[in-house]
Amino acid sequence: MRWFLAIELAFLPFSAFAQDVSGSAHAVDGDTLNMAGIVIRLHGIDAPELNQNCSRQGQSWECGKEASAKLAQLVSGVNLRCEQRDIDGYDRIVATCKAGQVDLGQAMVEAGLAVALTQFSERYLAAEARAKELGLGIWGGEFQLPADYRAANPRAYRPKPQASTVRQPIISPAPSGVYYRNCSAAWAAGAAPLYRGQPGYRPEMDGDGDGVACEPFRRR
Repeated sequence: MRWFLAIELAFLPFSAFAQDVSGSAHAVDGDTLNMAGIVIRLHGIDAPELNQNCSRQGQSWECGKEASAKLAQLVSGVNLRCEQRDIDGYDRIVATCKAGQVDLGQAMVEAGLAVALTQFSERYLAAEARAKELGLGIWGGEFQLPADYRAANPRAYRPKPQASTVRQPIISPAPSGVYYRNCSAAWAAGAAPLYRGQPGYRPEMDGDGDGVACEPFRRR
């Protein structure tokens, strides 16, 4: 059944997100899981890469490996329930995952072993603020943002080339009164991505100005 679900998810259109995947998993790194061959990237957070080091009290420490160990501890011996949000540039499912009542993204950010990706979700902002105030994990010293670390090591973290097929937008007049505060709200309403001319589209939500707002997460 799990493999059938994995195949079914692979062919879902972007508008059909919020599918559930459940089962046991092991940690690949601090924000990635492998569930019987289904690779899942935790939504809304970014943990240090596995080989990334940080600095604490002037000493180098393996923050990437510690983040991975923390996630491994959280998922050990429990069944997870993951709600798909997207598919990223590495063809991984991007999902919010829970171990019982524990939101894995929340737990990683609270431990100071991941940062909140506010461009995709504001869910973990408060947890990040608490970790920063207490100086937990990476906030207890100096560190390079995971995105900056990947940018400095492009060969190891280059997304797969995207298919040449371009999804054609359906343009319709935008009625008055349709408003999404941000892309998270648009995704939650099942309306994203938004194309220029569609209800709810605003240039402020279209970061690269290509006429498509709240595009799926294509770069890690």
